[in-house]
Amino acid sequence: MISRRHFLTATAATLAAPHVARAFELDPVFTPQQVKIGPAYAPGEMLILPKAHFLYFVTAPRQAMRYGVGVGKAGLEFTGAATIDVKKEWPTWRPTDEMIEREPITYGKFKDNDYVQPGGPGNPLGARALYLFQNGRDTYFRIHGTTAPKSIGRSVSNGCIRMINEHVIDLYQRVPIGTKVTVI
Repeated sequence: MISRRHFLTATAATLAAPHVARAFELDPVFTPQQVKIGPAYAPGEMLILPKAHFLYFVTAPRQAMRYGVGVGKAGLEFTGAATIDVKKEWPTWRPTDEMIEREPITYGKFKDNDYVQPGGPGNPLGARALYLFQNGRDTYFRIHGTTAPKSIGRSVSNGCIRMINEHVIDLYQRVPIGTKVTVI
């Protein structure tokens, strides 16, 4: 039988001990996998379905590599056609003026200065970024890695398409400059 003193001591020790972080496990549906796709998309094209949280890179007729993604919150999502005109490894990052205005506490260190966060493991764009352009102009929307893997399968970003870093590295290697991207 456990004594009251032993119970209180054990409880205090448990509360004082540092919490052990549980390893993040991605829902298997969001892991990269070869899937069939309709005939409307040609090899080398990319299709993103934000409501389903999937990005498809067409690898052959009616075949695509499907990746799970995190997407923009309601009202902040990108839709339409674009091309990938720039690709960067360990990109630098700075929030847009709209992001700073919308979330001044989160992005306060960027207000009234030109600070740009260097690339690296702590950068919100993660390991790779694919820059979406329309008619030669930067949309400021990206397909990029993330420091928040739990956001995959959710609509929580400021509009960009987020991927697990290992997955965006794989996609980055497959996708050439000029790739057509359709977001519906």
